[in-house]
Amino acid sequence: MIDIVIDARAAALAPGMEVRRILPFRQRRMVGPFIFMDHAGPVFIQPDKAKTMDVLPHPHIGLSTVSYLLGQVIRPGEVNWMTAGRGIAHSERFEDPAVLAGGQLEMIQTWVALPEKDEEAMPAFTNYKPEALPVFTDTGVWMRLIAGNAYGLQGQVKTHSPLCYLHVVLETGARFGLPREHTERGFYIVKGSVEVSGTTYTSGKLMVFTKGVDPLILAKEKTTLMLLGGEPVGERFIWWNFVSSRKERIEQAKEDWKQGRILLPPTDNHEFVPLPEDKSKPAGSPPPQLLS
Repeated sequence: MIDIVIDARAAALAPGMEVRRILPFRQRRMVGPFIFMDHAGPVFIQPDKAKTMDVLPHPHIGLSTVSYLLGQVIRPGEVNWMTAGRGIAHSERFEDPAVLAGGQLEMIQTWVALPEKDEEAMPAFTNYKPEALPVFTDTGVWMRLIAGNAYGLQGQVKTHSPLCYLHVVLETGARFGLPREHTERGFYIVKGSVEVSGTTYTSGKLMVFTKGVDPLILAKEKTTLMLLGGEPVGERFIWWNFVSSRKERIEQAKEDWKQGRILLPPTDNHEFVPLPEDKSKPAGSPPPQLLS
């Protein structure tokens, strides 16, 4: 049976940069180790406004950020996998305004919580080309394994815990099932619609399934899915861009950012995002605006 259906909610990362936020959700904080999921785009903005969408340097701890492009430009199919570990700052700049004007930017970003033993690991960043990501095709089904393992495929992306993350395209009438290798599994409908147990679900929904359930997924039209799951890593607290198994570690990260102890990117260190006002929210309750 379906454990929960989560509707994506509107959020804004920057002026003109509207996203659909899927995780975290009040009734379901994580799916396997995945603790955050945003769907951005397609983006349409005038070239002279492109700079307003830049995300200034900001910090992360205790997670890996995973950026995957769905559009037709900016090297679609590549994966940027950044492991924050003990703390890292990065920025995101848009170098080609024409891309934004053409509505060709569409991206899924997820955060993967690190196991406790890796939460203080050295930060790292890797860009994986499409040829490093296994692709499988069958009648009416195309899928790319972004990370982890599923359906007998094994990815080259280095992960810190068992998980699966896939980009799946189904043709109308195609039938599809979830991988059985992992305890927790779900899929987000990027576009199109599917039928599960006689009910049709449309784009903008994340469906999470009970352990041991193997649903039959029927594509009602050409459909794009992002499938994710894995083994739980335990309770996590999230505040702004900080994820940790310990509330006190998040408090330390706040102070580290305020005091400049998390270094800015060496080639982009003239400005940064200040620590948001806390407003007395507990560490387990993120402010409404999270940065990627």
